[in-house]
Amino acid sequence: MLGSIISSVRERTPLVHHITNYVTVNDCANITLCIGGSPVMAHAEEEVEEMVSMAGALVLNIGTLDTRQITRMFLAGKAAGKQGIPIILDPVGAGATGFRTKTAQRMIQELPISVLKGNAGEIGTLAGIQSEVRGVDSGGVMGDPVEITRMLAERLGSTVVMSGVIDVVSDGNCIIQCENGHPYMGRLSGTGCMAASIIGACAAVSSDYSRSSAAGITAFGIAGERAAAKAAGPGSFKYHLFDHLATVTEDDVNRYGRIRKL
Repeated sequence: MLGSIISSVRERTPLVHHITNYVTVNDCANITLCIGGSPVMAHAEEEVEEMVSMAGALVLNIGTLDTRQITRMFLAGKAAGKQGIPIILDPVGAGATGFRTKTAQRMIQELPISVLKGNAGEIGTLAGIQSEVRGVDSGGVMGDPVEITRMLAERLGSTVVMSGVIDVVSDGNCIIQCENGHPYMGRLSGTGCMAASIIGACAAVSSDYSRSSAAGITAFGIAGERAAAKAAGPGSFKYHLFDHLATVTEDDVNRYGRIRKL
């Protein structure tokens, strides 16, 4: 059952090393704590390789990309690859500009990415499918999201997560649809970034990355549903989201997770 992965995160408290964007860095740190992990946000070139060697997972997020950050990401990513540490890539805004798209493409070509997590526009762009990306927001993708996700996962030899109203997870063979969540999650900046952090914590304790990704996304979705029931709007929703993720249990994921395997 997927819920056991959430219990493992809380029992083992894995260190999750982030090189992420400055818009949501505090949210990512706090959501990692709420799922049961231990966040570190080390960006300096002088320490990223040493820091990642201590971590259970590395999360790379290109939301506020610049050339120095690219250098740091590749240093950390190559060090993680040498040590078998899972890498979660969130290609924020891929498809919006050539700079972002080429950087994300280079990362999936040169780094051993374990989980590629993005919205429909980002994943569609990296799969070579016509997509629309507005800034860092998805405008959709032409084609079947399930088949696009499966096809890209098969091509990369990695797990791919396409987020949306229904999240799709595939390793190229297995396909999982995760249906928990609430529309408020799409009305806040950073929920996609937070999802990558949660996936990182889960990947640190389970090398079955499709299952660990689905477990993390489902726990996050359940927390979103519970937070929305108490929220007056997106602002109070965010406050409740952290509280409810911190209390989601293994049994909650197993009982209330709306998960379909195709």
